[in-house]
Amino acid sequence: MELLSTSFSVRKPKVTGSFLAGLAAVVALLYFGRIFFITVTTAVILAFILDPLVALFMRMRMPRGLASFFTCSLALLFVYFGVLAFYTQALGLLADLPAYSERINELVDVVVSKLEHTEASINNLVVPKRLQREGKTAQIISAQPPAPQKSASKRRSAEPPPLPAIQEVRLSQEKEPIVNTVYSYLRSFYDVLLMASFVPFLVYFMLSWRDHLRRGFLHLFEGPDRMVAGKSWEGIADMARAYVVGNFILGLFLSVASSLLFWYAGLPYPLLVGPVSAFLSLIPYIGMPLALIPPFFAALPLHTKVGFYLVIGSSVAFLHLLALNLLYPKLVGARVHLNPLAVTISLMFWGTLWGAAGLVLGIPITAGLKAVCDNVRQLEPFGKLLGD
Repeated sequence: MELLSTSFSVRKPKVTGSFLAGLAAVVALLYFGRIFFITVTTAVILAFILDPLVALFMRMRMPRGLASFFTCSLALLFVYFGVLAFYTQALGLLADLPAYSERINELVDVVVSKLEHTEASINNLVVPKRLQREGKTAQIISAQPPAPQKSASKRRSAEPPPLPAIQEVRLSQEKEPIVNTVYSYLRSFYDVLLMASFVPFLVYFMLSWRDHLRRGFLHLFEGPDRMVAGKSWEGIADMARAYVVGNFILGLFLSVASSLLFWYAGLPYPLLVGPVSAFLSLIPYIGMPLALIPPFFAALPLHTKVGFYLVIGSSVAFLHLLALNLLYPKLVGARVHLNPLAVTISLMFWGTLWGAAGLVLGIPITAGLKAVCDNVRQLEPFGKLLGD
């Protein structure tokens, strides 16, 4: 009996240590391969979203390959026209950037002058009068005429020795050329664009080979586990469609409402500012403060009264609260079923690993894991822990 208890006490730390080591390896892999995993995850989510459109084309007697091609082409056209609309609005904004920079400089000068005035007032209240008198005495002493200058030989001896030529050469060599700086700055964007160029091809192959991939995935399991795997597949697909399509519908509604509001208020570039503010408001927890930045920035050269910004901010906050409290539960919340704590931790975790992309993909990934836990009996407690 003692031998069994001893063996059990020895094995348990080994299992725990191996589990923690495996978890650390997975986290490290997700971090260092984040561009690859972000690309694959985005392609999987897009494939789940576009699959019903492929099924619609297949009802028109189209083969799956042709239906997938038409679906991807329509999606690319939609993205192209959206980018073109934003580009035309952004050109006008670039032409007006000098006016915006001038207004921002004025605001910065006003803020700096107010801070200096506040600092001076605090010093007058906090600093003792004795120190103030000593400061005035020091000012009087400094205002007295300077002492006679020393001779040239003494002045030369007091001056510090010149910098050796070797140090000057070394400093000039340490300065990085501008070309290398620009190259290192653009290298990160090159990697992102390179991986993003694979997304249309990945989505097309996932859609055209969907039946083959599903059969191959289910053949990895046997008996009842195959049925569980199929339900998990469908649960992840339904969740991804509900979350992304629901948020997209909310974004369209907020884009139209915000663009009309900004146009009525006389803000420039409402077709650019409205959609950007709308989709920024969909970011969990920090969406409303981010949604205020585009209209406030657009109004800088035209409006100086605080009341105008209060009206715009109140209107954006009203649209944000209306969409998230009335429309979001019906379009998205009924399918996702994540509690606020799970949402917060998932955003922190995936945001730390993948940055801004983690904030966008964190909730659908966590909801997909919950869909798997809900269909696997051994993992049902974890699904209840993540659920609402």
